[in-house]
Amino acid sequence: MATTLIANATIFDGTGAKPFAGDLFIEDNRILSVTPAGARPHPAADLTVEAHGLFLMPGMTEGHTHLSFENVCRTEDLITPTPEEQVFTAARGAKALIDAGFTSAYGASEAKLRLAVAVRNQVNAGFLPGPRIRAGGLEISVTGAMGDEGREHDPRPGGPATIVNGAEEMRRAVRLHCREGVDNVKLDVSGDPFYPSTPGHTTPMTFEEIRVATETAHAYGRKINAHTRSIEGSKYCVRAGVDGLFHTEYADEELLDLMEEAKDRIFVVPTVGLFHQIINGEASAHGLSPEVGGYMNIPDLLENSIKTHTELRKRGIRHLIGGDYGFGWSKQGEQARDLQFFVQYYGYAPEDALLCATRNGGLAMMSGGDLGTLTEGSLADLLLVDGDPIKDIAVLTDHARLSLIMKDGQVHKNGVAAVQRRAAA
Repeated sequence: MATTLIANATIFDGTGAKPFAGDLFIEDNRILSVTPAGARPHPAADLTVEAHGLFLMPGMTEGHTHLSFENVCRTEDLITPTPEEQVFTAARGAKALIDAGFTSAYGASEAKLRLAVAVRNQVNAGFLPGPRIRAGGLEISVTGAMGDEGREHDPRPGGPATIVNGAEEMRRAVRLHCREGVDNVKLDVSGDPFYPSTPGHTTPMTFEEIRVATETAHAYGRKINAHTRSIEGSKYCVRAGVDGLFHTEYADEELLDLMEEAKDRIFVVPTVGLFHQIINGEASAHGLSPEVGGYMNIPDLLENSIKTHTELRKRGIRHLIGGDYGFGWSKQGEQARDLQFFVQYYGYAPEDALLCATRNGGLAMMSGGDLGTLTEGSLADLLLVDGDPIKDIAVLTDHARLSLIMKDGQVHKNGVAAVQRRAAA
């Protein structure tokens, strides 16, 4: 079995412990030992990385992944391209993520049903570069809600969504997703600012539809997640047993209490980057200026996001970073910006924001606890960073500073020698 020694690194192990100078030894795809630097001799390794002055951390997880979103500026950009074309888009999305230090991708939804499934299978077989992928499928929505692009005079098949009405249609749709190999089922429970007829505070999907979807997904051993911005929709999700809640801006005390009671079961992904980008003019060149964002109620959504997720942080709810990247103004591979947003908007300390990206992400991907930390027996997904993200968390947005990227014990990128040459010059 192949072995790797990473020596004399500053180790952030993702457990909540303070960083320390240490050595990490990998055998095959697992971490065999983590020890203080120089504390004991290690067996000769096939690859030895001298990491003095570098920051070693677990690989990150994108918590709301749309692999097949690339330069999307309107729904047509998801509907019109063929599956044959879009599978290449999804493959590029997978490569962009691992190049950015995201060794895991927790799927939300895709432009076509099997895009992420196909890419996941090719990545797992070693034919494509990419992170670990829990593949999302289509969104599942209801008539007249987010994702329903049809009209009476133009009956479309829902756009990038499966449209259902009632519990039995929902059950069939979830079963279909499971049959086609989807890992993560996604429901459009609430409205959305991009759909004026059903804004974010509305809840078009019924509790019974959500309950049946959750029951069915879990019966197949899959996870289920929900686009939910409204108070009622989020309450429905928690009570029905949904695993992941996306967005969740609006809340009252009852919802906060429900989420706290379920904090060891649920994950929450705020996807705050989209609001930041709109309000700060980053999407203006694509027709989505701050003024347009005002008409869409984006400032109110951001204000409520700050209030709700700051409180959820204080209550110990497990947040994940990422989400809603792949638009014209937010490229795949830029997701590490969310770490800065968690500090800026939700009051996270940098080291705690890193836990959202690493430990929490690993638990969302694999509930067994062997992903997302640098501990003995854990899977060897890790990054060596030329810089200290605790002092400057923005360093993780600079891909050139990611000196080593490893997934499952396999080196994806190794630029440590170049870093050492620069340091010696």
